[in-house]
Amino acid sequence: MAIDSILKQVLQEIKPSAAEMKEINLQVKEFLARIEKNRKSQKINAEIFIGGSEAKETMIKKDSYDIDVFVRFDKKYKEELLSDMTEKILKGERAERIHGSRDYFKIKAKEGLFFEVIPVRKIGNPKEAENITDLSYSHVAYIKKKMKGEILDQVMIAKAFCYANRAYGAESYVQGFSGYGIELLILYYKSFLGFVKAMAKVKDREIIDIEKQHKNKSSILMDLNSAKLQSPIILVDPTYKERNVLAALSYSTFRDFQKTCREFLKGPSMDFFRQKTVDLDKMKKKAKKNGLEFLLAMVSTDRQAGDIAGSKLLKFYKHLKQEMAMYFDIKATGFEYSKEKSARVFFVVRKKTDLVAPGPSVKDKKNAARFSAKHKTVFVKNGLLYAKLKVEATIKEFLENWADQNDGKLEDMDITRIDVIENQ
Repeated sequence: MAIDSILKQVLQEIKPSAAEMKEINLQVKEFLARIEKNRKSQKINAEIFIGGSEAKETMIKKDSYDIDVFVRFDKKYKEELLSDMTEKILKGERAERIHGSRDYFKIKAKEGLFFEVIPVRKIGNPKEAENITDLSYSHVAYIKKKMKGEILDQVMIAKAFCYANRAYGAESYVQGFSGYGIELLILYYKSFLGFVKAMAKVKDREIIDIEKQHKNKSSILMDLNSAKLQSPIILVDPTYKERNVLAALSYSTFRDFQKTCREFLKGPSMDFFRQKTVDLDKMKKKAKKNGLEFLLAMVSTDRQAGDIAGSKLLKFYKHLKQEMAMYFDIKATGFEYSKEKSARVFFVVRKKTDLVAPGPSVKDKKNAARFSAKHKTVFVKNGLLYAKLKVEATIKEFLENWADQNDGKLEDMDITRIDVIENQ
C-alpha cells in the first residue's frame, strides 16, 4: 500500500468526528462561562484561554481527552498565590489539586473528557517566566500564526505516529516528544514524511533553530543551559531562544523511535499508527516452549499519580532490571504505566550458568578457608580465589527474596508493594 494512501486512511481514523468535536466544544464553552463568572465576581485580574491541541486544532482521536485551560494572572499577584486563586475561580467545580512546581487542577467534565486548569503568569518577556507554563500563551499564538490548513493534518498524523509508538509526551516516564515539539518539527520539515525521514537519519545530535535566533550552532551550544542540551535533538524555542523544547527527549526513547521510523520507511503500513499491546499470554507460552521463565508483577507507589508516580515506578523498574541481570539473562522485558499509582512489569529470563564470585587472596589463609568451605567449586586466578556459582532460585523466588532483603531500599524509592501476578 502506497504511503500517500496510508496517510489518507490514518487521517480519517485519527480525526475526532464532527459529533465528538461538537460535544467537546460545548463542554468547553459551558465550563469557560462558569469559571469566567467566578473570576469576575471575585474581581481577580486574569484572563482565561484554551491551550494545547484543542487551541491549535491538532487534536487526535483518543479514548480520553485532556483539555488545557490556562488562567493567565496579572503580574501584580505573588507567585505563591496563583494556585490558590485558581482554586477560588474553580469554586463549585469538583477539582482535584495536582501538586507540582506550581499546583494545577484536574476536573472531570464527563466520561472521557477532562479539563486541566493551569495557573500562569502574564509576562512581557520570556525571561520573566517563573514556570515553563508561563510560555504557553506564546506557544499557542506562534503555532496559530504559523500553521494553517493542510499542515495541521500533517501534525495530527505525526502525533498519532509518536503516540502509537510510545514516544509522545515529555513526562519523565515517557521522555518523548512534547506536543509543541512535534508541531515545531512538522513546521520545520514541512510534512510528516519529511519529519520521519529526518529522524531516521539523525546520527549523534541534531540542532534546529527555526527562526534563526542564533548566529550558528556553536552559539546555541554556548547560550543554552548545559543541563538542557542532553537530548539527541536540540530544538530552539521560537518564542524563547534560550530554551530547548525537546530537553525531555531521552536517547533511549529516541533510538527506539528512530528504529521505528526506519522500519516504517522500509515497509509502511497502518500498523505503525496503532498502539501495540504486548500479548502476555502468547509471551508466556513462548517462554515455556523455549525453556525460559516468565514473570508478571504489579509495582505500586504511594506518590501522586501522574508524572511523579510514573517517574518513581520507571526508576524502580530500571533498577530491578539491573539487579536481575546479575543472575539472569533477560530475553524480554517491559514496563506499562497505568497513569495511576501502579505499573505492570514483565520479564522473560534464563538463569545464568557462568556466574563467578571473587574471593580473598590465597595468602589470607583464614578467609580463604572460609570461602572455600562456603562454595563447592573454587579456583585460583592471579593469586585470588574465585567461586563458580549456580543460580538455584526461580525468578519469582529471586524477586521475593530481593524484596525481603531490600525493604529499606524500597522505602527510599517510594515503592509500597510488589505483587507477582503470574509466573511459570
